[in-house]
Amino acid sequence: MNTTRRVRRAGLATVAALVIGGSGVAIGAAAADSSASGTLAAATATQSPAVPAPANPGPASYASVVRQVLPSVVLIRTENGLGSGVVLDRSGNIVTNAHVAGDATKFQVQVAGDTAPRSARLVGTYPPDDLAVIRADDPSGLQPAKFGDSGKVQAGDVVLAIGNPLGLSGSVTQGIISATDRAVTEPATDGSPAATLPGAIQTSAPINPGNSGGALVSTSGQVVGIPTLAAGSPQGGGQAQGIGFAIPSNLARDIATQIIDTGHVTNSHRAAIGAEVATVLGPDSTAGGVGVVAVTNGGAAERAGLRAGDVITAVGGAQTTDTTALSQALAAAKPGDKVTVTISRDGQDRNVQVTLGELPGS
Repeated sequence: MNTTRRVRRAGLATVAALVIGGSGVAIGAAAADSSASGTLAAATATQSPAVPAPANPGPASYASVVRQVLPSVVLIRTENGLGSGVVLDRSGNIVTNAHVAGDATKFQVQVAGDTAPRSARLVGTYPPDDLAVIRADDPSGLQPAKFGDSGKVQAGDVVLAIGNPLGLSGSVTQGIISATDRAVTEPATDGSPAATLPGAIQTSAPINPGNSGGALVSTSGQVVGIPTLAAGSPQGGGQAQGIGFAIPSNLARDIATQIIDTGHVTNSHRAAIGAEVATVLGPDSTAGGVGVVAVTNGGAAERAGLRAGDVITAVGGAQTTDTTALSQALAAAKPGDKVTVTISRDGQDRNVQVTLGELPGS
């Protein structure tokens, strides 16, 4: 099985405003001299300030959380690889990544402990958010996961990533929420286009090939994210350690519910500029902006007066040297937002006010 195609990597250069820092706390302890008398040792202990116990010590084990969540996480197999998925409901609907589903329409799914896989089929997919829904033909015994409010997670929260890395069914890794509301861009793969994900959760819990589509879980056993990709090392040749990203559970459930109810996405909640664009190279052959190839009739760009041949160099103050930067700037905005778009036209720079539209559904 080609598991390497079931976890995406984002180069650090493509992560918007990604600043990583580290800090450590050294804890020292003084031991009493074993040769001292009991009286002296007691006096020393009395004179030394007491070291307070941790306010909220973590549990010695997360076994109960894993037991609760594991029956809701499935291994997904396709002809081209494998990944993970999370059971949504008693009807056997399972949310996963669009890049896990790829071009497949039929799947094999298996819960840890199952003696045999069960067949499943595609319900729908939405590549812009890297989400898909598949449905098990036999939902008996599948346990729906409990989803939490991803809007309440914060940096420092302990989380577990549960999935099937490298085909190792029901594997668990631990980490923390490193940051929230990241805009990250996934590179294109065979059968799956590039996608810019808004509001991604950054975590230190290792995300390995096969974890994609699984569950990022709080210590109360609630799914708060769908692990999707690991950051690529800037030197190449592997993924950066301790930097992974997950789609917030609120977004995953919303998009999945739309797919289940209608077969497609009717409300993307994502801003769009309403233009076909391409990266423009400067005189030194480096990316120098985003050229407008065509505008959508009645779209945001046309209403603001943009036209083919314009070069977008900034949106809302954020430089847009290429289409990835433009996608990330739009991912940070909402439909209806008014933004200042800086364009170059006929050799002159000008600012244009654009009321953003909505990215079409599927």
